[in-house]
Amino acid sequence: MENMIEEKPTDEPIEKWIDRQTFKSTEDIVIPEKISDRVIGQDVAVEVMKKAASQKRHVMLIGEPGTGKSMLANSMVEYLPKEDLQDVVAYHNPEDFNEPRIRTLPSGKGKAIVAEQKAHAAAIKNQKSSMYIYVSMLIIILGLMGSIFFNEWTIMFISLFSVFIILLFLRNPNQKNEIIIVPKVLVGHDPGDTPPFVDATGAHAGALLGDVRHDPFQSGGLETPSHDRIEPGDIHKANKGVLFIDEINMLRMESQQALLTAMQERKMSITGQSERSSGALVKSEPVPCDFILVCAGNLDALKGMHPALRSRIRGYGYEVYMRNTMKDTDANRTDISRFVAQEVRKDAKIPHFDRYAVGEIIKEAQRRAGRRGELTLRLRELGGLIRVSGDVAVKRKASVVTKEDVLEAKSSARGLEQQIADRYVEANKAYTLFKTEGSTVGMINGLAAMNSDSEMSEFAGIVLPIVAEVTPAQIKKGGRIVATGQLGVIAKEAVDNISAVIKKYTMTNLTDSDIHLQYIGTYSGVEGDSASITMATVIISAMENIPIRQDLAMTGSLNVRGQVLPIGAVTAKLEAAAVSGIKMALIPESNVKDVLIEDRFYDMMDIYSVSNLRDVLEYAFVDCPMKTQYLEKLLPLTPEGKSTVRKLERPPKYESKVDKVEVKPPIKPRKEPEPEPEPEPLSEQDRATGGAPCGA
Repeated sequence: MENMIEEKPTDEPIEKWIDRQTFKSTEDIVIPEKISDRVIGQDVAVEVMKKAASQKRHVMLIGEPGTGKSMLANSMVEYLPKEDLQDVVAYHNPEDFNEPRIRTLPSGKGKAIVAEQKAHAAAIKNQKSSMYIYVSMLIIILGLMGSIFFNEWTIMFISLFSVFIILLFLRNPNQKNEIIIVPKVLVGHDPGDTPPFVDATGAHAGALLGDVRHDPFQSGGLETPSHDRIEPGDIHKANKGVLFIDEINMLRMESQQALLTAMQERKMSITGQSERSSGALVKSEPVPCDFILVCAGNLDALKGMHPALRSRIRGYGYEVYMRNTMKDTDANRTDISRFVAQEVRKDAKIPHFDRYAVGEIIKEAQRRAGRRGELTLRLRELGGLIRVSGDVAVKRKASVVTKEDVLEAKSSARGLEQQIADRYVEANKAYTLFKTEGSTVGMINGLAAMNSDSEMSEFAGIVLPIVAEVTPAQIKKGGRIVATGQLGVIAKEAVDNISAVIKKYTMTNLTDSDIHLQYIGTYSGVEGDSASITMATVIISAMENIPIRQDLAMTGSLNVRGQVLPIGAVTAKLEAAAVSGIKMALIPESNVKDVLIEDRFYDMMDIYSVSNLRDVLEYAFVDCPMKTQYLEKLLPLTPEGKSTVRKLERPPKYESKVDKVEVKPPIKPRKEPEPEPEPEPLSEQDRATGGAPCGA
């Protein structure tokens, strides 16, 4: 691999960057001709594909969906030599009818030979038919003359019957010596054709390895010659080209073993795949299948692969792990702009995007990356947003897609997970499953991501209420933490981890009490450790009778030493908190750089970063003597004995210099969204306390 100089992400706001661009719409952006030059963010993988094409090496691409695996595979054919292409022709074998002969010819020659043989066969057939017609006409004429001369019409009847017998003889296919068997082109090319790219994803054994069609007429001279019944498989069609198989683990083990044999031998006979078919008796001579295999899949695809097949690829090729994000640099922003232009021209049904609409797409790429300074490479899903935005513009009969169209598309074309999360929030509000005001002992609002284990790049956040209750231990000195809500393995281990912190810093003996922890409404289960600080806070609240602010929500992992660790999907979680009416959110300090929420959410709630358990309790608990004691006891967790809580400020706003773009006026005026109500400002005291102090 070549050493690549890693560029640093740019801090320039998208609005300012867009203003510096020279294009007015994606129509001005030039699209490269080569497919490999259109691949975005996978520079290392592109170089590997070029090397593999030049050396004819096999490649395995592993990565998340929508990162460009099939596009990379397709680009390989651009670097393969065209002069190596071959035509493959099947001939009748008079020595063994069930073993057709296979011959290879230069590209274009096979079709010419078969066309010549067909013309020759048709000429002989026509000549034979003409001869029978002339004989029939002569018999009819002689019969007519004999009937008239002898005045005996029986002669005419006999002549007609003779003609009928001749016609039956003409149509009888059981004349083996008069049949001319025409060869069949299995794989044909024209001179100058691009090497084949064959997508064999999901192909069954017959389509992948070739098959022989069943012949219901197997005797009596009605049978079809075996060479005319064999059908080439994808491995034969990809000869001298690229064979692409996505989700390689879905291929049956028998097919993977046969594929391995074809890769090793570079030729494979075609035989019937069904034992009940007459094609099972046929086995052709070996058919060339000298292809480059490009297989792809997710990480779990490795478990379903034949060990020998993967060993073959590793020993005679490359394994590539696809990137799912790239640095947010000027060059990569330009690549995303080009991607928008590519999708518009590929779709051919939506108008071009103006540059401010392109800027909004780049913003969404930042958001879906999940980390500041990164851009997502899950471009297939980003392409979905581009097409929906185009549909919005088409609906209003506009000649160009604007920023407002993209914003409308983001709200109207939400993923299933986000729609489910919205319904979840509505249900919780209807049944008051969590509170957003006041203070309560042993009840807290956590933040979670609904689709953190899915294959989609966009997360959906939800507010996850947790309650805790302390009861006397059923066994003397046998106190324990009981957590319910279909917790997964990692979530259960997180409960064990926080118990170590609680045992060290709480002022109550845990051995005399059972702590019951309940996740509310988690019917589909809970996995992960991002609720660790939430669980620790609510347990201490229940044990020490300290009220928790109900207008506050939090997310963060916690290690056994009381330090807060980073989590994922922080942007989606904060958006869910704001929409649910939460006024304050606590997130790990390490995740501050990953917050990419829209400006309007900063008006709806305050966001604070925390580094340790003391920081969490400082803002989660209502002021009371017990809270003060805990803050003093946990002071060693903070550096220099000072609080490390930091409020996140709204990013500076940049006013774009919007160009005047010619747009066809819509038939109906668009309805402007109603302005959101201004949130009531919170005093510094309310931010820190959240309510009246707790009683003694």
